Amino acid sequence: MIRVFLVEDHTLFASGVRSELGGSFEVAGRASTAAEAVPAILEADPDVVLLDVHLPDGSGARVAERVLAERPRIRFLALSVSDAAEDVIETIRAGARGYVTKSISPGELADAIRRVHEGDAVFSPRLAGFVLDAFAGRVPPPIDPELDQLTAREREVLRHIARGYMYKEIARALHISAKTVETHVSAVLRKLQLTNRHQLSRWASDRRLV
Repeated sequence: MIRVFLVEDHTLFASGVRSELGGSFEVAGRASTAAEAVPAILEADPDVVLLDVHLPDGSGARVAERVLAERPRIRFLALSVSDAAEDVIETIRAGARGYVTKSISPGELADAIRRVHEGDAVFSPRLAGFVLDAFAGRVPPPIDPELDQLTAREREVLRHIARGYMYKEIARALHISAKTVETHVSAVLRKLQLTNRHQLSRWASDRRLV
């Protein structure tokens, strides 16, 4: 039986995935943060890791990179609410074999896990084009040193701020707390050496991130 490890910070969603997969796969464990995930995956030594792209303390891509450096045989399948090209490309470049969105049906998810385990590359339909474009050289890697220092989650929060969303609205959209949103905004302001939301919005608009 294929052993699956789940990296997911939303408890309710994780419970649903466990329930759906339990009859067909052995669920080897779960982690809710990047810091927890790496040692837990190495200890559990699963066949496939279902990987959330955005975690409270970092990106799923970094988890994949660190694990694959030690256990290259483990397969990673990203399972995310995000269908942003930059998230897909970053995660695949980190070593994931596939990327599907959380709108996927249980049957399709089970099939994706089996295919990734067998060595196939699996993507939700509209995401495959991002990867093809990236590896054909049509999507250049990020070259903005200021943008590069932001985590994927910080960029996501930044885009919402630039679009005029309030903290509570961002929290609902990203399934995190308003306090966490505030923490991310503070980190972005510090890294970009800006002082307020207006400057953030202008910075994002100048780089066409909105």
